[in-house]
Amino acid sequence: MSRFDQDPFEFEAIKAALLDNTAPFPAAMTYYFSDIPAEDLDLLAAVWPEVWVERRRGLLEDMENLAEGDTLLFFDPMAIMCLRDEDPVARATAVRLLWQSQEEDLVPLFLGLLREDPEAIVRAAAATALGLFVYLGELEEIKTSTYQVVLESLIQAHLDSPDTLVRRRALEALGYAGHPEVSDFIRRAYDTNDEDWLQSALFAMGRSCDNHWSDSVMAMFDHPDNVVRYEAIRAAGELEIKAARELILDLLEEGTDDDDIYFAAIWSLSKIGGEGVRSLIEIALEETEDLEEIRFLEEALENLDFTEQINTFDMMFFEEDDPDNWFDEDEDDFD
Repeated sequence: MSRFDQDPFEFEAIKAALLDNTAPFPAAMTYYFSDIPAEDLDLLAAVWPEVWVERRRGLLEDMENLAEGDTLLFFDPMAIMCLRDEDPVARATAVRLLWQSQEEDLVPLFLGLLREDPEAIVRAAAATALGLFVYLGELEEIKTSTYQVVLESLIQAHLDSPDTLVRRRALEALGYAGHPEVSDFIRRAYDTNDEDWLQSALFAMGRSCDNHWSDSVMAMFDHPDNVVRYEAIRAAGELEIKAARELILDLLEEGTDDDDIYFAAIWSLSKIGGEGVRSLIEIALEETEDLEEIRFLEEALENLDFTEQINTFDMMFFEEDDPDNWFDEDEDDFD
């Protein structure tokens, strides 16, 4: 369902429902906030502060969940309005609602929150949001000046913020960066052996596209903290560490009671590929009756198809351009 699949609601009906604390807000009305016309947004902005704070929080969470499942929904104008909400939880949720947006105009808004918001949860959410623009900056898809101010602001937040959560999220956002200091930041976080910092270090390693972290990542597969293990397994997939395949296969064959670790292991294998991976996923698919797991395993098989196609292409490329054959071809030319 989308805004266009239902009869439109008039603003007065939305307003009445928002302010009626005796009844739940109708779920169908949530779609009203997608692609909301500018004039309606202005009317809503005047009413929004009167809405019960728990309802504001809940509606923003509902929008976040809907947007994850339907890419046609567009809540950005609503989220931008809510960046000024008086409630920090609502502001942080509004930032999360914008995490997938690549609009460069959002950068000043996120930077303002990172530097000036009085609440750590909001500053941390803003740091995470800026991670996408680090990635886009590395790809040269945003202005160099924008990228530089994002990079400098995140480095400053990582080094100087009084809040550990903000420093950690800034490090995670910097994981994409090729800046020479970032590798040292990651190493220092890793070497603390603090579980929270280990999680962030592993997350940043997974974003780095730098396989010199491979041994550090795999060393955490046996860590007693499940979240650290999850981040290590996930990072191994992001870095496509071939040497991690057998370790992850062994982990799955032994079994795990942690669903997050299970799903991370399957997805990482789908990114690494290789012997035994397809059969393991196919067997898991045959044995489960859980609809959510079925959808996930089917997506993992699709991702594995893509991985195998890339690997095949790479093999063909190296076979065609094998340096060992260059001299033979040159010798033939002289005959």
